Amino acid sequence: MNFQRKKMLLMISCVLSLMVVERYSRRRPDVITTTDWLAPVIWEGTFNRRVLGKHYRNRNLTMGLAVFAISRIADQYLERFLESAKKHFMTGYRVVFYITVDDLDKMPDVDPGPLQTFQVFTLQEEIWWQDFDLLRMRNLGEHIVQHIQGEVDFLFSMATNQIFQSDVGVETLGASVAQLHAWWYFKSTKDFPYERRRRSAAYIPYGKGDFYYDSAFVGGTPQQVLNLIEEYLKGVLQDKQNGLNSSYENHLNKYFFLNKPTKLLSPEYNWDVTFYPPPQVQFVKVAQHPKRRPWP
Repeated sequence: MNFQRKKMLLMISCVLSLMVVERYSRRRPDVITTTDWLAPVIWEGTFNRRVLGKHYRNRNLTMGLAVFAISRIADQYLERFLESAKKHFMTGYRVVFYITVDDLDKMPDVDPGPLQTFQVFTLQEEIWWQDFDLLRMRNLGEHIVQHIQGEVDFLFSMATNQIFQSDVGVETLGASVAQLHAWWYFKSTKDFPYERRRRSAAYIPYGKGDFYYDSAFVGGTPQQVLNLIEEYLKGVLQDKQNGLNSSYENHLNKYFFLNKPTKLLSPEYNWDVTFYPPPQVQFVKVAQHPKRRPWP
């Protein structure tokens, strides 16, 4: 199957899966399940994994999961992240884990499971000092261009301090996937910590904006992830020329403000377990490693 035909079939597949999700979203009247631009918001109870599995099973898909773990981050979080992802991320499908470390000795003794492959990359020592998110996104963008775009159909990038608690599967697939920030989802739009400096490339005016998105979990087709990275890098360069320095998360929110995601993941997909979940969060699927107390 040639690339263009496969791309077209993937887009059709995404549309059909959105229809499946929409059918079940009425079961959660307590939360937002569809955006103003008709993108589904995925909560427990808004999808049927068996129906979606039947829809995707024979489509010969390969998923990618990128994680960037250097210095103490690798020591603290990488092993637990990989062990949980092996067990819960896209089980039953081919998965390529793209793991970037600053030293091969930081790679934990974890073997891939069935249908899983590990690709491990190292950074040049002289660039360790650079901005973490800038380095992470630039590195991922280079790998997408060089090989990832020809290896996987969907790609996700996640923060290393996350731990899968239960299955995260094909309900998350979409052309452009954004993660709702667990804290700011329950706050007023006027309070969102968008970049408010007009000269910044990440600027969003007061009174504008839809949601506040978390930078810890983002995905979609490799091309859509690459588009996000390229816009972020352009924004960083513009800010640098103006003597500004806005965060990756603010640039991410500006990108999704201008380029609406086709699917949103609820706070269940990135919950800080140091906070007791509200009634809307019925089932934590991915937990942030707690910063205020040891993990149980």
